[in-house]
Amino acid sequence: MFWSKKSDTVEELELDAELPDAHQQGNTGTQVPVDGSPRYEGPTQRGLKSRHVQLIALGGSIGTGLFVNTGTTLSLAGPGAVFMAFIVISIIVWVVVQSLAEMTTYLPVEGASVPLYVHRFFEPSLAFAAGWNYWYSYAMLVAAEISAASVVIDYWDNPVPVAAWITIILITVILLNIFAVRIYGESEFWFASIKIIAILGLIVLGFVLFFGGGPNHDRLGFRYWKNPGAFNSYPKPGLGNTGKFLAFWTSLIRSGFAFILSPETITIAAGESEAPRRNIPKASKRFIYRLIVFYVLGTLIVSVIVASNDPDLLQAVSSGTKNAGASPFVIGIKRAGIQGLDHVVNAVIIASAWSAANSFLYAGSRSLFSLAMKGQAPKIFTQCRNGVPYAAVFATAALGSLAYLSISSGSATVFAWFLNLTTIGGYVAWVVMFMTYLRFRKALVYNGMLSSIPFKSRWQPYTSYFAMTMLILLCLTNGFQVFFPGNFSTASFLAAYITLPLFSALYLGHKMWARTPWIRSIEMVDIWSGIEESNRQEEEDMGPSQPRNLLERIWSWIV
Repeated sequence: MFWSKKSDTVEELELDAELPDAHQQGNTGTQVPVDGSPRYEGPTQRGLKSRHVQLIALGGSIGTGLFVNTGTTLSLAGPGAVFMAFIVISIIVWVVVQSLAEMTTYLPVEGASVPLYVHRFFEPSLAFAAGWNYWYSYAMLVAAEISAASVVIDYWDNPVPVAAWITIILITVILLNIFAVRIYGESEFWFASIKIIAILGLIVLGFVLFFGGGPNHDRLGFRYWKNPGAFNSYPKPGLGNTGKFLAFWTSLIRSGFAFILSPETITIAAGESEAPRRNIPKASKRFIYRLIVFYVLGTLIVSVIVASNDPDLLQAVSSGTKNAGASPFVIGIKRAGIQGLDHVVNAVIIASAWSAANSFLYAGSRSLFSLAMKGQAPKIFTQCRNGVPYAAVFATAALGSLAYLSISSGSATVFAWFLNLTTIGGYVAWVVMFMTYLRFRKALVYNGMLSSIPFKSRWQPYTSYFAMTMLILLCLTNGFQVFFPGNFSTASFLAAYITLPLFSALYLGHKMWARTPWIRSIEMVDIWSGIEESNRQEEEDMGPSQPRNLLERIWSWIV
């Protein structure tokens, strides 16, 4: 238990009137007496169990960014560049997770989201722009994952039209999101479990092939790091060390897609999870091990089993042919002479894309719900049924139907567009999150509360400043290759930079319309609203634990 608001000064009451918290804005709940105090019973429900939260924290992160996009990046930059880039981006993502977990554990209210915290700790116009940036980025990620699934399906001689596959996947994820949240949590638990088992199996297989344990007994070692080399010259041959550095930098930019906006699912799930002040810190503390095992080791295995000049990888960059849909893991298995396993892994990758689309639809709908709760989106998106904001789910799925662009333009091409758009949208969102976190931390220091918060992340605020600086550089240099002679194209330029003016237009437009302050003074930062409700929820969570079934007991041993 930690600080509660003891008294209301006139200034604090004015702030509360200006900044009603998520519990006061829904207009769909009722006030019921609990121990003599009013308590809001909101439209959403806490139906996510500990094992659901743990897997949601991980499940949304393992998708086609790791299984498919690493192959394209490998062919462009080389194995050393990709491996180093994933190490650096994993460090940045770890800082994102820790900072988010600190704010979320402090205030795990209904409708919890980064824009809600921006609204309360920084200022409303930035929250407005951040909220809509989150929503359309998540919706496009739904489209990106569905497009990626259709890319992977092209690996087979598939008689079913691409449009049919897109429809099947889209309808399935809508159904999984439209029922009670526990249905979504259970589906994501099993989806993520399949992905975890698959990636662990592929890592073990990679080590076996490294030492020559495959059917052809060919000891790979670091052969492909030597020939064709650890670093390619990017964006064109013959640039020497400059080309090698740019290969690493473009790998760093592109590798973010494997993680983008996934850490936020921890925050979004907090308002619908059991015992958030226990489960959120648990998920965040263990995230670093998952980054190391699944991403760092995963990319190391890719760099060992596939050459950067493999013809199938080159096709993935230059064309939309059948093998362009092949994952680097699948290509490596084929090169090792293992019969049949490539089809199994391909099926798992499709399930991964399905799962990621499911997770991003959940996150996008809750982002829109949170916007509506703050009055920054139409009120219809606050409507819930069985604890699910169904109007927000349908609106997010409608934008996710941009995946149908794959029919006319080619799945691989459309996937590349979505990759650029969503990656930079995610980087912008993380920059805003760090600005908000640093303001939140300063408010805690001002009120003498920093030492009493329920979860405190390490090495702050230095890690946040480092990560924020890196993300700003990545945003500004995202499309550097289009400025090289002969490389410019309007489509590539827009995909690289359209997010920045769009975000600025949302921010400045709201600023001029609402005439909000540029930044809240530190004494006006609202770190109090919702604390009593969170404290009460924590007291209930500390009561006698419910009996767990066998599956939950097994999972508690694992995580």
